[in-house]
Amino acid sequence: MDMETTPTLKRAYGTKSPQTSRFTEPSMVRWSIITVSTCFILAFVFAPLALVFVKAFEKGAEAYYSAVSDPDALSAIKLTLMTAAISVFANLLFGLAASWSIAKFAFKGKNLLTTLIDLPFTVSPVISWMVFVLLLGRQGWFGGWLDARDIKIIYAPAGIILSTIFVTFPFIARELIPVMQLKGNEEEQAALVLGASGWKIFFRITLPNIKWALIYGIILCNARAMGEFGAVSVVSGHIRGATNTIPLQVEILYNEYHMSAAFSVASLLTFLAVITLVIKKFAERKLQEEKTSSKILSMGENI
Repeated sequence: MDMETTPTLKRAYGTKSPQTSRFTEPSMVRWSIITVSTCFILAFVFAPLALVFVKAFEKGAEAYYSAVSDPDALSAIKLTLMTAAISVFANLLFGLAASWSIAKFAFKGKNLLTTLIDLPFTVSPVISWMVFVLLLGRQGWFGGWLDARDIKIIYAPAGIILSTIFVTFPFIARELIPVMQLKGNEEEQAALVLGASGWKIFFRITLPNIKWALIYGIILCNARAMGEFGAVSVVSGHIRGATNTIPLQVEILYNEYHMSAAFSVASLLTFLAVITLVIKKFAERKLQEEKTSSKILSMGENI
C-alpha cells in the first residue's frame, strides 16, 4: 500500500480498521442480539440433545446396552444403514448425471429438469407414499404384475428404500449444479482437445474440482436418509424386525412407554447427527474456500 492511500483510508475509517468499521450498531445492541441467539440455541438445540443422552443412560450402561442390542433395534439399525447407503449411492449417480447435463450442456427441457429436481422440497413426504401405493400397491397399476411374481414393495424394505430415494434425490444435485456452473467447462474442453478420454477427464479434472461440493451433498443426503420419518412411516407397515428404521423403532418404544429404551435408540441417531454436523462444517468451509478462489480467478480473467 502506497503512502497516498493510507491517509485516504484513515479519513474513511478514522482510527478503526475496515474490519471493525462495518459495525454501526452500539455495542449493547450487538451483545444483546448475540446473547439472545446463544440462549435460543442452548434452549432449543443443545438442551434437547443433552437430554437425549441423559435419559438414555439414566438406568445405567447395562440398560442402555440391552436396549440398543435388542434384536428389533439391531434390525432397525441394519435397515437404516442399508437404506441410507443405497439412497446415497443412487442419488450420487443421479446427482452427477443431472448436474453434468445441466451445467455443461444446453438442451430442450433443461429448465423443466431443474424444476423437477426441487419437487421433493415442495411436496409432503406423504405424497411419495400415495404415489408408490397407486403405482406399486396391491391395487395399484403394477400391483397385479408384481403379485404374480411374488415381488413385494409396499410394506417391505424395497418401499422404504424407494421412498427415501425420492425425498433425498435433490441434495447432491443441488450442491453440484452451481459449482459446476461456476467452474465452467474450459478445462474439460482443453483436455478433450489434447486427446484425453471422457473417463480420464472426469477423474482427473471434473471430480477434483467438485469433490468438496460432492462430499457436502453426500453428507446432507445421508443425514436426511437416516432421519427420514414421514415417507417411510406410511410405506413400512411398522413390522417389527422387518420394516422398522431407527426413527420408527423409537416411535414404537415411546408409544409403549419404554422411555429409557426409546431414548437409548434415539441417542444413536443423535450421535450420528453430531458426527454429520462436524463433517458438514468441515466440508462447508472447504467448499466456501473453493467458491471464493474460483470467483477470484474468474475476476482475474475478466480483468
